[in-house]
Amino acid sequence: MPKQHRSTARVLDVLEYLATEGQKGCTLSELSAALNAPKSSLFPILHTLADRKYVYLDKGTGRYSIGIGTYALGRAFTAGRDALELILKAMEAIVRSCEETCQLAVLDKEKVLYIGKVDSPQAIRLVSSVGARLPANCTALGKALLSGLKDEEILLLFKDRLCRMTDRSITDIQHLLAQIRAIRKGGIAWEHEESTDHVCCYAVPLRKGGKVFAAVSVSFLTFRSTPEKERLVRESLVKAQAEIEQIAEERGFVLKY
Repeated sequence: MPKQHRSTARVLDVLEYLATEGQKGCTLSELSAALNAPKSSLFPILHTLADRKYVYLDKGTGRYSIGIGTYALGRAFTAGRDALELILKAMEAIVRSCEETCQLAVLDKEKVLYIGKVDSPQAIRLVSSVGARLPANCTALGKALLSGLKDEEILLLFKDRLCRMTDRSITDIQHLLAQIRAIRKGGIAWEHEESTDHVCCYAVPLRKGGKVFAAVSVSFLTFRSTPEKERLVRESLVKAQAEIEQIAEERGFVLKY
């Protein structure tokens, strides 16, 4: 049997040990002692894994734990899996009600990372994929997630520029901030053909302990957009929002990324 590549084995050792520690995680010193490896060799591994979202670093405690990148890559992310399954069931209920695609996402810097999806039964529907990333300023999910940040934090995220995906994308930061303030007040985010031509979307933020941890959305094609359809989508999202937030609180659901 060929000898294992030492550097690759060390990376896997780190991930496998962190997986056994669950959400509690461990410090660099604890990991060093557990793996009998020098901190100087482990630190760059942890830094790279954290940058790529395979490891989560709690800067307040200095503890490392498994990150959401492992889930997005190969569904190896297991923390809160039972709760995630319940959330997906709540999303299935939205799809049964609206017959449109429902998606779950988290904020990853200035982008949204899609971590869950339930497809519409419609023959013509939005095509998207779990693990994809899109500019937050162009999506209803992104705006819902941004509504949990302060204006100053949003300015820091988009200090370079706002990405454009369609002719309708918001590329002016003050315009974006004004819309985010309206979303904070109204509770529902929206976008009309800002990320994809001929597609509309509504989204609501999901909170746990008062903080936004994710967002859920419903997307549909513009030719199916009617006042009745939009009202049904908004009502279904608000209903699911309360159910999902209750699941998150009761199950201690945490998304680390």
